Amino acid sequence: MKRMNSITPPDAEAMELARGKWNGIAKPLGSLGLLEEAVIRIAGIRSDPHFRLDRRGVVVMCADNGVVREGVTQTGSEVTGIVARAIAAGTSNVNLIADQFRAAVFPVDIGMKEGIEATGLLSRRIRSGTGDIAEGPAMSMEDAERAIAAGMDAVKDLSEKRYDIILTGEMGIGNTTTSSAIASVLLGLPPEEVTGRGAGLDSEGLRRKINAIKRAIHVNRPDKNNPLELLAKLGGLDIAGMTGLYLGGAVYRVPVVVDGFISAVAAAIACGICPPVRDFILCSHVSREPAGSLLLRHLGMKPLITAELCLGEGTGGLFLLPLLDGALAVYNSSHRFDNLPMERYVELQ
Repeated sequence: MKRMNSITPPDAEAMELARGKWNGIAKPLGSLGLLEEAVIRIAGIRSDPHFRLDRRGVVVMCADNGVVREGVTQTGSEVTGIVARAIAAGTSNVNLIADQFRAAVFPVDIGMKEGIEATGLLSRRIRSGTGDIAEGPAMSMEDAERAIAAGMDAVKDLSEKRYDIILTGEMGIGNTTTSSAIASVLLGLPPEEVTGRGAGLDSEGLRRKINAIKRAIHVNRPDKNNPLELLAKLGGLDIAGMTGLYLGGAVYRVPVVVDGFISAVAAAIACGICPPVRDFILCSHVSREPAGSLLLRHLGMKPLITAELCLGEGTGGLFLLPLLDGALAVYNSSHRFDNLPMERYVELQ
């Protein structure tokens, strides 16, 4: 965690140069909206207004959650391992989309219930799943810190391999319950307002899920102003690992992309631990989960995609890549006022 002391703001000069480059393109000022802002932010993060996004990585944190025993999910914890194996084999949903957008996928076992061996699955196991949050803390503060450190190490490794952008992903049955519990406390809203059906609960299952979250908050009494404690008491190892990805992005100056609801919870925890981290995060889409838009508002972020996505694994974040590719095609084009017989647009006051 001491690594966070090295975080400095994005490069203001590189951002100003990127803004000037946008304004020199033969088009109305700011007409690519949030895409222009995303390119400017990446320029600042990378300290380079001429950056490229050739090497893209998706880090999928895989972990199990003890709260599954409360009947809050449609499937059992064994599905976490099944999907993790598929991701490692390159056959899961995230792999298929990543292949389309030239991204590499890195699944990480950060705390699945059963350890599995699979080629391509990175083992960074902290423990075999978390405790049942309806009965007590998910994990110790030490385990939460170790999981965060594992996420930061993942960014360090990819940065050394010259990856230009990192997308966050997760796989863990029961993690919409842990995420909704954290969101309820962070946002100061009752569980009913922030809890959705996850992977497809019926009404009775949703009732059990909400009740489990209420018990978890009552039993653990987390402090919303202590993000690390909140994470340890109500979260999961997947959320902790993604929290580390965001913190690592700021330390190693690599842009990190928020996927959906669970990923946004991790971003909120990361920004709570270290507020300057927010400047190193890109928002992709707004999740269909009830707290999806509420969390982005809490973070002060605007989604570039509104498509009611909620698949997880990092799939939603991947759809940001072709949008950035399109924006960069314009940003790097020769279609500029300097090359055309037309006057520049000016910002009217």
